[in-house]
Amino acid sequence: MRVLLIEDDKQIGDGLVAALKAAGMAVDWVRDGVMALEALRDPAYAIGLLDLGLPGADGMTVLKAARQQGLETPILIITARDAIESRVTGLDLGADDYLVKPFEVPELLARMRALLRRRTGRATPRLSTGEAMLDTATHQFSCGGHTETLSAREYALMQILMERPGHIFSRAQIEDRIYGWGEEVESNAVEVLIHSIRRKFGKGVILNIRGAGWMVPK
Repeated sequence: MRVLLIEDDKQIGDGLVAALKAAGMAVDWVRDGVMALEALRDPAYAIGLLDLGLPGADGMTVLKAARQQGLETPILIITARDAIESRVTGLDLGADDYLVKPFEVPELLARMRALLRRRTGRATPRLSTGEAMLDTATHQFSCGGHTETLSAREYALMQILMERPGHIFSRAQIEDRIYGWGEEVESNAVEVLIHSIRRKFGKGVILNIRGAGWMVPK
């Protein structure tokens, strides 16, 4: 899953980038409102984390402009502004959730998972198809009677595939969702991840569609 972090504080941003990457996410980080609005136009982002006290354009301005332009990326406000008026304004302008700083990373991750479940119409943190099941809270994957906790990259790949069983994802689509700006991506990086997962769960867990990409069967 690819996340857009919009935060001008370097210390907070560094900590969030590290925590989100450790949770298996690709993170792009922008530090001002003008860049934020431009970045939000990229449909590759599963979610945006938006601070309100931004240079260039305030977070509320960014949020209002994004929704007026029809941008539908889920947005979770992360801010020190705890007044009820600010919360109401943010939610009414189109934010999907509002989290007041300081917060604990586990709560942020749980809110992100809940937000994405609502967007996809799921009630539980589990993605399943056939014999395969991925728990988005624990990063455990089960298939054919075997259960194992996936690495961050393995989890990122399986989350993409399990969210749309039967859909073929190209190499470019996968890379776009699991790697952030400036990350070095080896030419066979996706194949290496797929080989690792198949070695643990069997070749049938991910199908190769020659010349098109990969998918998990329905």
